Amino acid sequence: MKAKIKNAISTKINIVGLPILALCFVSFFWGTTWIASKEGVKHMPALQLVAIRQFLGGFLYISYFLFKKAPWPKGKQWKTIIILSILNFVLSNGLSTWGVKYISSGLGAIIGAIVPLWIVIITFFRGERLSRLSVVGLVISFSGVCVIFFDHLSDFLIPSFRFGIIVSIISTLTWAFGTLYTKKKAATFNPYFSLGIQMFLSSIIVFAYTGATGISVPLSEIPAISWWSIAYLVIFGSILTFIAFIYALQNLPAEISTIYSYINPIVAVLLGAVIFGETLNAAIAIGGSVTLFGLYMVNYSLRKSRKKMLLTK
Repeated sequence: MKAKIKNAISTKINIVGLPILALCFVSFFWGTTWIASKEGVKHMPALQLVAIRQFLGGFLYISYFLFKKAPWPKGKQWKTIIILSILNFVLSNGLSTWGVKYISSGLGAIIGAIVPLWIVIITFFRGERLSRLSVVGLVISFSGVCVIFFDHLSDFLIPSFRFGIIVSIISTLTWAFGTLYTKKKAATFNPYFSLGIQMFLSSIIVFAYTGATGISVPLSEIPAISWWSIAYLVIFGSILTFIAFIYALQNLPAEISTIYSYINPIVAVLLGAVIFGETLNAAIAIGGSVTLFGLYMVNYSLRKSRKKMLLTK
């Protein structure tokens, strides 16, 4: 009897407990990667940091699957992997890291959370009707962003700040396109192996760009603090957190698995204020909360529309 109870408890933990723990891990540690990126790019070119991080992360993933003798992608799978590598890692991850060199880590994280807004806007321009809830969520989120940036109006006179904001926004747009492309091309290949190949391919592209433009610095000139930042980003940002993220997606309902996107910015804003002394005032607190609430409404609307589509099929 005791053995049965023990097995039942163990099964329940595995079914519910581990995915929830994975989601908590993602929610916290992806928030901390904004801090690590901010620290790393203080002392070296941002795109070089991106290239090194993704090269190491991709190399570790690929090495593991080669050791396991996993099959390589075939045919059209390569096309999907290459496109996602460019959208998600070269452009989205590269630009968001570049942007945080010029803006606060908390602000970068809040901008990074607006991906669902782009998804709704893109689907609207593709001819799909927007639900009333989506429209309300868009308006609320935009209002929250306006509140946040009201405190930064004078900063827009600074060219570097404007550049940081622009590339950060573009990075969210490319991630939205990557998300929509992933949904269109349902994954038929090992998602973890695919992730490693995407990282590795993106690192080659970014290395080529930094080498051709001459913006990279010799590895010997990169200070220890940046190497520690890269190590943290590789281990927690590129490997452990992505594994936990995919695991949570595969084992939790969509409405629960998206919670991380609301917690990441909060973690980044709070840690940025504590570690870097970044601004944390009423405008950021209220504006950030309003923006995240609007994003929740948009995400909820997207989930409802997906359910309707599935029911009508």
